[in-house]
Amino acid sequence: MDKQQILEKLAQAIVDTDPELARATAKEAIASGVSPLEAVEQGLSKGMGTIGDLFGRGEVFLPELLLSANAFNEAMQVLKPELEARKQQIAQTATVVLGTVQGDLHSIGKNIVATLLETSGFRVVDLGVDRSPLDFVQEAGKANADVIALSCLMTTTMPSQKAVIDVLKEMKLRDKYLVVVGGAPTSQKWADEIGADGYGQSAVDAVALVKRLVNKKK
Repeated sequence: MDKQQILEKLAQAIVDTDPELARATAKEAIASGVSPLEAVEQGLSKGMGTIGDLFGRGEVFLPELLLSANAFNEAMQVLKPELEARKQQIAQTATVVLGTVQGDLHSIGKNIVATLLETSGFRVVDLGVDRSPLDFVQEAGKANADVIALSCLMTTTMPSQKAVIDVLKEMKLRDKYLVVVGGAPTSQKWADEIGADGYGQSAVDAVALVKRLVNKKK
């Protein structure tokens, strides 16, 4: 099997949500002399892009998306040591500090966004849940972040998203970061109201939004 066939097989393993095939093909790639960097960028990431498109069109659903992410991670367990041994790094387009805002303990949506961002080449700093506005600002500074992504699932915690932007303004840091919001009770109208740079209706939308904003800012 030549390099292109192996890369296509890796991508298909992700689309087929097959962790065993993904891991086995990652091993096959290394044994065949395929660059681990190519295996990630032209195989696994290509597969995640395809499954993301299918999810966005409603042709697959959340369980398939999570299974594809699991297959991706299985293959990465094989490829990461090879990447490190050869000191190859996946090209990372920007750094995103992401978390669920203060008062909210929901994490599933946030975790999916984090996974899709990582598999799309972003460096993700996941702060977890119930994080204060100052936490976001301080961690964004430490990480030299480009984007702050704010998740919430309850109407009562929506003001915590606004509070992050307010703190950024008070500290004269608002122009330093792109700020995006998401979660069931949020909307584009809410994003506009609080002065966010954008809103993602779904995990796939959120990743597309971050890509668009980052590219526009360059």
